[in-house]
Amino acid sequence: MGRNRVCSLFGIEYPIIQAGMVWCSGSKLASAVSNSGGLGLIGAGSMHPDTLREHILKCKNATNKPFGVNIPLMYPQIEEIMQIVIEEKVPIIFTSAGNPKTWTSRLKKEGILVAHVVSSSKFALKATEAGVDAIVAEGFEAGGHNGREETTTLTLIPQVRKATDLPLIAAGGISSGESMAAAFALGAEGVQVGTRFALTVESSASDAFKQKCITLNEGDTTISLKKVTPVRLIKNQFYQQVQEMEDQGATAEELRTFLGKGRSKRGIFEGDLSEGELEIGQIASDIKEIIPASMVIKDMIDNYNKTIKELTKNTF
Repeated sequence: MGRNRVCSLFGIEYPIIQAGMVWCSGSKLASAVSNSGGLGLIGAGSMHPDTLREHILKCKNATNKPFGVNIPLMYPQIEEIMQIVIEEKVPIIFTSAGNPKTWTSRLKKEGILVAHVVSSSKFALKATEAGVDAIVAEGFEAGGHNGREETTTLTLIPQVRKATDLPLIAAGGISSGESMAAAFALGAEGVQVGTRFALTVESSASDAFKQKCITLNEGDTTISLKKVTPVRLIKNQFYQQVQEMEDQGATAEELRTFLGKGRSKRGIFEGDLSEGELEIGQIASDIKEIIPASMVIKDMIDNYNKTIKELTKNTF
């Protein structure tokens, strides 16, 4: 890849970052990705503080390559989580869903690299002002929690590129070398991949969830729960109930009560395909098999290089 800023910044071989996804991204997946030359992230969003520490220690044992932790800033025990990543000297933190100003300078004082996930160029500017080291610009195609603006990756990347000169990582709908090449053409220098890694052998999601995801067709996921926090879901029984409530004018409070606790754990981790909250990206409909994380990285890099070569033949 030559002198790639994302590779240089994080000390990795390939500019492929595995997203920190709830109930999918434990130490097993993160270390497999890091060992294959990408950057693996442990998803703190679905872990109790003690569980997170355990996964960090397991990851240190399983890889001597750089890895990181993804922390949603709206996490209820945020102080405790941040204390753990500082104590355990985690080298890289990806923050999302919140104000990057709150934690960036404190983490950087500890020598930790910080990347922040945004869904608009306005937030990219705020993250740049907050002093982050890199920006992840995530389009509306992505799984899990999503930007309210509904801006697609194709539209978002060039606009964020104009807004900041920090290393830029594209996310949302990227699962192949071809889509990686497209993101690079728009100004990205790395890609963050969620769905493709959620559906690997090492992902901690339940087999029932993984099998369900590889049977999806286009249009089988949609953004829901806009009154609470927009999230991309598979259209199952739970989603239908949410839709009915929204159609009848349910308040945000009523929706929160219906959601209750542990709804995504029930779906993704425990495999309740009808009553669980099944979060996955739009690109799931293009994925038809569960393979090891190392194969995902190899396929992406091979196809990226092939695509770049093919494209250079097509000059007009």
